[in-house]
Amino acid sequence: MADDSRQVRLFATCLADQFDPEAAMAAADVLEAAGCTVAFDAEQTCCGQPAFNLGHRDEARQVALRHIRLYDGTTGPIIVPSGSCGSMMKVYWPTLFAAGSDERAAAERVAKRVEEWSRFLVRDLGWLPERDAEAPERRVAYHPACHGLRVLGLDGEAERLLAATGHRLVPLPRADNCCGFGGGFSVEMPEMSGKILEDKLDCVEGATASGAGTVAALDIGCLMHMRGGHERRTGTTEGHGGCPAYRHVAVLVRDALRARGERSDVAPGPRESAAGEP
Repeated sequence: MADDSRQVRLFATCLADQFDPEAAMAAADVLEAAGCTVAFDAEQTCCGQPAFNLGHRDEARQVALRHIRLYDGTTGPIIVPSGSCGSMMKVYWPTLFAAGSDERAAAERVAKRVEEWSRFLVRDLGWLPERDAEAPERRVAYHPACHGLRVLGLDGEAERLLAATGHRLVPLPRADNCCGFGGGFSVEMPEMSGKILEDKLDCVEGATASGAGTVAALDIGCLMHMRGGHERRTGTTEGHGGCPAYRHVAVLVRDALRARGERSDVAPGPRESAAGEP
């Protein structure tokens, strides 16, 4: 891969910005550990997927166009630590604009640069940290979120990152089943969403019975949905009373790198500010 492909832009996602900023910071930390320079465009907001999924195409188009104009004047990969947002940007943004239009052409240019975080590291960069034989065993169950699995075709990248950083993957029964979140789906159809969630939590408890203390995923929406459901089910907070911790894969990988001291610069530091760019 060309050196300029290591000059990347991070699309943090609105859920990370509002509810789990550590996940976005960890994603940037790991990219830097892999030798990338990370820029963050402070003008970014939502990718438009909630409006798109609820049928509000005009509103989704406006949000998408705002970001397309932001990114079309830049270069380098646009890295998204979410299969859900990544699929919206890479697959669905171009569909919002008429074929042959300038907006469609710009959307397609930007979409070609969008890459999901784990795929970019493992497939595009070919980066995996060297396994640490002395690392303490950390048992983790991995939930492959729907958009990454079914739309982007992610295939083992997150699991390879976890395994390379000392995590022992505990099988999650029916792992590829949806957790029931689905963005607006969980709001519009709460009863069905709740039933899907209960089945997923039964599967999670099968993994925790086999020693998993953490559930990992690449989508914060799924993690929030499962965490909230599990805390209600157990009447405790995560990490206590039978409720496992729920963490973004980037956080687990970053923390493992810190713990073993593989790099002295894994801790968060100053990054390029891109707020003033077009």
